[in-house]
Amino acid sequence: MFTGIIEAVRPVAAFQVRAGRGRLEIDLGALADGTRLGDSVAVDGACLTVSQLSGTVAAFDVASETLGKTTLGGLGPGSRVNCERSLRVGDRLGGHFVLGHVDGVGTIAKREDSPGQVTMSFHAAPPIAGMMVPKGSVAIDGISLTLVDVGRDGFSVALIPTTLAHTTLGSKGERDKVNVETDILGKWIKRLLSGGGHEADGGVTMETLRRAGFA
Repeated sequence: MFTGIIEAVRPVAAFQVRAGRGRLEIDLGALADGTRLGDSVAVDGACLTVSQLSGTVAAFDVASETLGKTTLGGLGPGSRVNCERSLRVGDRLGGHFVLGHVDGVGTIAKREDSPGQVTMSFHAAPPIAGMMVPKGSVAIDGISLTLVDVGRDGFSVALIPTTLAHTTLGSKGERDKVNVETDILGKWIKRLLSGGGHEADGGVTMETLRRAGFA
């Protein structure tokens, strides 16, 4: 579990793909302090497990599923990635609950720079955009952001100078690819309303949600 508050942008030391699986090495720098084998680290929003440590360099095994549904397959030595260690009980939750389970890849459609902020619009597949609501939360490359507008196949967010300066989004522009993870609450509500929540196999009704305080 993560919060979407990026701790550091770190360089990729090495990345190899063999037989559909990857081995990614990242120099965690100061983030290596206290990191142990088996710990979870969100790398550009994808939850990976530390499989080896050598000084400040951590190695991660990347499954074929992860390579197919994220941008990690396009990384190489020198690439810079957003890193966040997993949330500890008692930590402040500055963003929102991020699982590190990327829903899919989006594309930056437009970047509009204005004093004090940048507005970015993204193309995303309708099933992904369909789990978003305006003013809700979304994780882009692991960054917790608030949605501005949501359409059938896209959405937009507003980025403040701090986010641009301390994450990889500051150096990205139109046509660049990003990892997208929608809010877990929206996923559950969509499943309930679509019939995955039982209630005589017809799904959970709006009346049930109202009684539970969700509508």
